Amino acid sequence: MPTNSYSQKFDISKSQELKNKLSNFSFEEAAHALWRAKGSGVTVTLYKSGKILVQGTGTENFIHEYLGQNVEKQTTLNLPTEKNDKIEHSFTSWIGTDESGKGDYFGPLIIASVAITPKNQEILGNLGIKDSKKLDDKQIAQLAIKIKQNSLFSIVTITPQKYNEIYKSFNNLNKLLAWGHARAIENILEKAPDGSIKNAISDKFGDESFIKNALMKNGKNINLIQRIRAESDLAVASASVLARDEFVKRMDKLSSEFGISLPKGASSLVLEAAKEFVNKHGKSQLNKVAKLHFKTTKEIL
Repeated sequence: MPTNSYSQKFDISKSQELKNKLSNFSFEEAAHALWRAKGSGVTVTLYKSGKILVQGTGTENFIHEYLGQNVEKQTTLNLPTEKNDKIEHSFTSWIGTDESGKGDYFGPLIIASVAITPKNQEILGNLGIKDSKKLDDKQIAQLAIKIKQNSLFSIVTITPQKYNEIYKSFNNLNKLLAWGHARAIENILEKAPDGSIKNAISDKFGDESFIKNALMKNGKNINLIQRIRAESDLAVASASVLARDEFVKRMDKLSSEFGISLPKGASSLVLEAAKEFVNKHGKSQLNKVAKLHFKTTKEIL
């Protein structure tokens, strides 16, 4: 399987600061480098030239968590491509989970789950549901209504304020994500008849043990599959739609509440909006609308 890779310029005066954050990584020497660090699914090399290279399946999450940036604005990011994205299985009933808001400075983190059963598989399959990133907001809103009408589902909303609080505890985005995915799975298992759903599929975003360890009593007994680009699965794609729909609604609500248009993503528009927000409402209110560990926070405070 091809590997994600990403590189950008890095201020080497902040080398020790980054090393301190990577306390769970193992460090080693590398040619022409200050250091190389290896973690779960990711290898990071900081070169003496001031270039940082990130490689591995955990590349995207590392960028969000430690470099505080959005993938869409990066200089070099080669995403994995697979000959066959479709996840093959023979399940008759299963849960899919996906999230929205992970790479957005403003807004909550939303994790949704949807159960596919013999009762709704054909109905949802005929709706043309696909990964929410391939749909516009209007299409997502329309599909979300139909998915909710025909499915067992759960939406876990981690508001910015709660996100910042939990992140301080975990200090790791993947563990926070795992907690949300596990909760979304558990919520459906609590609603479903005992033992009727024994399988779940989620997008792979880190060590597979993260979600498994976060699952509680009901979830410990299910078969959990984690795959890159899991959105090719009907249940995961349906969850992707619900997560994005809820994220868009929450963003609109926050924008209305604070009287500022809060952009999605982590672009220069986001930086300008963040500065405007602080000028209007003060630094103390920022944790109500933004994920504070992003690099954007340091740029405005």
